[in-house]
Amino acid sequence: MLKRDKQRKTRRILRVRKNIFGTSDKPRLTVFRSLNHMYAQLIDDTQGKTLVSASTLSKEIADAVKEAKSKTEKSKLVGELIGKKAVELKIEKVVFDRGLFAYHGRVKAVADGAREAGLKF
Repeated sequence: MLKRDKQRKTRRILRVRKNIFGTSDKPRLTVFRSLNHMYAQLIDDTQGKTLVSASTLSKEIADAVKEAKSKTEKSKLVGELIGKKAVELKIEKVVFDRGLFAYHGRVKAVADGAREAGLKF
């Protein structure tokens, strides 16, 4: 049962990722959602490097995360943080990679926060 579930998860990820590729001009903004936390990274697939990362565990937004009432609000803070860090590196355009998660709720909140910080998808 577990092996089959893992294979399904891998297929969903690859189905989304086969059409998405990040370059140094337009990196891939990938999102991972765990039970309690949210993670986002900007990845340059040509070099295979992570340019910027942010999560609900980041020290820059630790106080705001504690004050946030819902996981969706925390996710929006992560999106804003990754957007600010990307703008500092003079990155304006990204390709959004939702991974295996539906574009809804916390994943959408990260995207909205990144857009508010100045990123264009």
